[in-house]
Amino acid sequence: MHETDMTKALILTVHDWWQAQPGQPAIEKVHLTVGQFTCVEPVSLQFAFDVQTKGTFLDKAELVIRETPLIAFCHPCQTEYRPEIGWQYACPHCQAPLEDIRSGRELKIDRVEYAEAAAVSQGSV
Repeated sequence: MHETDMTKALILTVHDWWQAQPGQPAIEKVHLTVGQFTCVEPVSLQFAFDVQTKGTFLDKAELVIRETPLIAFCHPCQTEYRPEIGWQYACPHCQAPLEDIRSGRELKIDRVEYAEAAAVSQGSV
């Protein structure tokens, strides 16, 4: 299950960013984009994230995964199409082989949402 290793890399990346932030804010959400052609199973990625973040700085954080479809472009037809993963990658119109992937290979952290630090008021006694 390569999702476990990917989750470790995700946690290390977010941890490095988090340590560089003033006050190390509480992270609420980590947004990912995962393309269908990456062979990453979002459900497995979610499970690995939930297990690996228990008791860490990401313990209360939510992993938000946005999947992007596999979209290819056929140069002979000048047409975009959606190949059937694991079944049919050639252009459905002219059967030209898949050679130009426009979407579906993404695997990236889009953004991290975190709580604003509570303002500390200093009053005179």
